[in-house]
Amino acid sequence: MAGNNSQVSRRSFLKAAGSATVAATATSSVAGCIGGGGGGGGTLRYGRSAHSDTLDPQNTTSGEVAKVTNQAYEGLIGFQPGESSITEALATDWELDGTNVTLTLREDVTFHDGSDFTADDFIATYRRFVDEDYEYYFEDASVYGPFTLGNWIESVSKDGDYTLNITLSQPYAPMLRNLAMFASVVISQQAIESDDVNLGQEMVGTGPFELENLDNANNRIQLTSFGDYWGDSPNVGEVIFLTRGQNSTRAQALIEEEMEIIDGLDPDTIQQINGSDTAEARTATGINIGYMSMNMSRVEAFRDKRVRQAISYAINTEQIVNEIYSGIATQADQPCPPALFGHNDDISPYEHDPEEAQRLLEEAGYGDGLSFELTTFQNARGYNPAPLPTAETIRTNLSEVGIDVTIDDRQFSDYLTYTSEGRHDASLSGWYTDNADPDNFMYVLMHPQVESPEGQDWVDWGTEGFNTSDRSAWANQEYMDLIEEAQQVYDEDERASLYHEAAQIAHDEAPWIYIDYADETRGVSNSVSNYTISAIGGPHLDLVEVE
Repeated sequence: MAGNNSQVSRRSFLKAAGSATVAATATSSVAGCIGGGGGGGGTLRYGRSAHSDTLDPQNTTSGEVAKVTNQAYEGLIGFQPGESSITEALATDWELDGTNVTLTLREDVTFHDGSDFTADDFIATYRRFVDEDYEYYFEDASVYGPFTLGNWIESVSKDGDYTLNITLSQPYAPMLRNLAMFASVVISQQAIESDDVNLGQEMVGTGPFELENLDNANNRIQLTSFGDYWGDSPNVGEVIFLTRGQNSTRAQALIEEEMEIIDGLDPDTIQQINGSDTAEARTATGINIGYMSMNMSRVEAFRDKRVRQAISYAINTEQIVNEIYSGIATQADQPCPPALFGHNDDISPYEHDPEEAQRLLEEAGYGDGLSFELTTFQNARGYNPAPLPTAETIRTNLSEVGIDVTIDDRQFSDYLTYTSEGRHDASLSGWYTDNADPDNFMYVLMHPQVESPEGQDWVDWGTEGFNTSDRSAWANQEYMDLIEEAQQVYDEDERASLYHEAAQIAHDEAPWIYIDYADETRGVSNSVSNYTISAIGGPHLDLVEVE
């Protein structure tokens, strides 16, 4: 990714990024830049488990939103379909030199509202997300604002309409990858500054598809091919996102040719699909993690490391992975997935050891047990294809060591709001990578982004500036120092060493129960060709062809 001279050119970056390439195991071959192939017609119906609660990429942490907005918006930089390497999008060239990023922008690009794309659009997008002095600052911006752009960028300026100069507040290795994240996509300045545009219900990007109809009552979103797209036109004329909450219902709709692609498969629906003659289940290596967070801000018992370790020993994650996620996941043991260079191969999962769990609970003064509520989501996610059976297994395991668990299952959007407000005792959680960098797991999910209070390794949820993606409210200073140092190092080997040390701390301190790393699974109709599963970015539906 970077040379020792702290200078990263586009060419050297792309070469280095190959070390983190994620290969699909059953996909069609796609090469070249992001962009479709041919201006075809037809309809692609994409089935999923939950509807988008907004269309604003700066107002969400949900992958269900991103998979829609990624069709209509583009970033300065993109991700190659099916890989983790970055590629051209609205920028055609770039250079990261210490704390300076220079980008050359693509010309002759038109937004869906008819305005021309220039450097001013990125500046307005950036300011809407993070600049409270901007007249059009977005008060409801998500936590992505700080950790994607705001924490690292000191200033953004332009040199003419098609050159952007970004000055960083410190060396920051993931910066180029952050510019490719769904939350960094460029919104039309004209739309941002208009009183007539509601970006929660409209999309005004430069992408290959534009919004035709948002039907919240029926959980349906219709997109159509954008006629003035700068690249190759999509291979289908329209894409329709449909919601079917139950995995089996979604799979049956695919088999009966009511949908062309579905996601959120579990082992039973994979078997159901592969037993049909109209569709097949495909898998690719995932870059994600499923875990259980323990909210130290809310539950006093979780502030004792021995209690967290006891729960880690008591929950049989091997059983969960082998019997519930059978064949589509492996046991997790640390926050960074194996596909990324920050993963420490010397760490092993906690063994299922109820006797050791009981011993630790007694040592911590909880020999007579404790109780807490476990919040989970109702709809399948890639990193947790069966959330309720997972929660029930955890409840059974913990009852064997005297811990009483009450399950609180919610619709996904409600679950996200509830847990982001810190109202959970513990929660089943998960994360898909946004940028294929260890920082996107180890900083975003485990660093409080505020000072660690003297003498404690957790923070109060109400602390100003607290990172609510840190669902455990964990604040271990030694871990935080290592992650901050790794952000400022451009040499990948040196960064890896720092992340490996931090991963060991995260494993031993056990703020999470590390459950699984899951494959990416999709059900694909036999009528579909040229579809590549992407663990990052996408889905690249403009490339798909439907007979």
